[in-house]
Amino acid sequence: MKQNDSLSRLPGATQILTMLCALAFAGNSPASDLERERRLAEQTVDAIFDGEPFMLNAAGHEFLGIYTRAETEVEHGTAIILHGRGTHPDWEQVAGPLRKQLPAHGWSTLSLQMPVLDKDASYYDYMEIMQEAPPRIEAALVYLRELGTDRIILVAHSCGVHMSMAWIRQYGDTGIDAYIGIGMGATDYRQPMREAFPFDRIRVPLLNVYGEADYPAVQRQAAQLEPLLAQINSRSAQRRVPGADHYFSGYETELTEVISDWLDALFPVENQPGS
Repeated sequence: MKQNDSLSRLPGATQILTMLCALAFAGNSPASDLERERRLAEQTVDAIFDGEPFMLNAAGHEFLGIYTRAETEVEHGTAIILHGRGTHPDWEQVAGPLRKQLPAHGWSTLSLQMPVLDKDASYYDYMEIMQEAPPRIEAALVYLRELGTDRIILVAHSCGVHMSMAWIRQYGDTGIDAYIGIGMGATDYRQPMREAFPFDRIRVPLLNVYGEADYPAVQRQAAQLEPLLAQINSRSAQRRVPGADHYFSGYETELTEVISDWLDALFPVENQPGS
């Protein structure tokens, strides 16, 4: 990875909290719940002990990102991480563990705050704000390119998968080197997916990870995806984590290892930037 002083210029915690307070009074507010997002971000920043929180801008809206540097001598690239429904980039299930554990395997992480609604919002409610997600992903990609990142992986969990697919519908997979979906196809009871995922727009290697005890909709999505993997990319794959549920509770390490093992095979050490 090319080094510059971009990270050294990230705002401090006081500046971040000031920016977050401004969100509550921002004009032209999108349909998502900015006040709840502000509260989540404040709580998240206060609890971060590893990683660097900072603000990104998408379509005039500032949102939280957490950058965590790779811990290895050679950095393999950066994984952009999208959390599940109504949570935040350091959520204790999936997003937080991955953003903290992948750096030990040579991957820096940039975990993003995605649009949120109130706690009782359903999958169909979130479908109404999906188009707020692509600008945030684009903002992260622009930031990483300016930072000099050589390789970018997009990692999305649950509702984050739906949001990442909204980005793919709009932009294709331009700008990423691989895609990892975790718990793909999750919806709510009696709320089937309104539109199939745009797998025909994905050309980079794709990994689908799901739990043995995952939701029925996720299991069905995995079965439907299986025959399509080779058409997407010859190096695409699926992995089922024995014993794990949709949130990989108690299986955080296994999830990280499944992902890092696949990435190691996809990008051998001798082909890593700077090796």
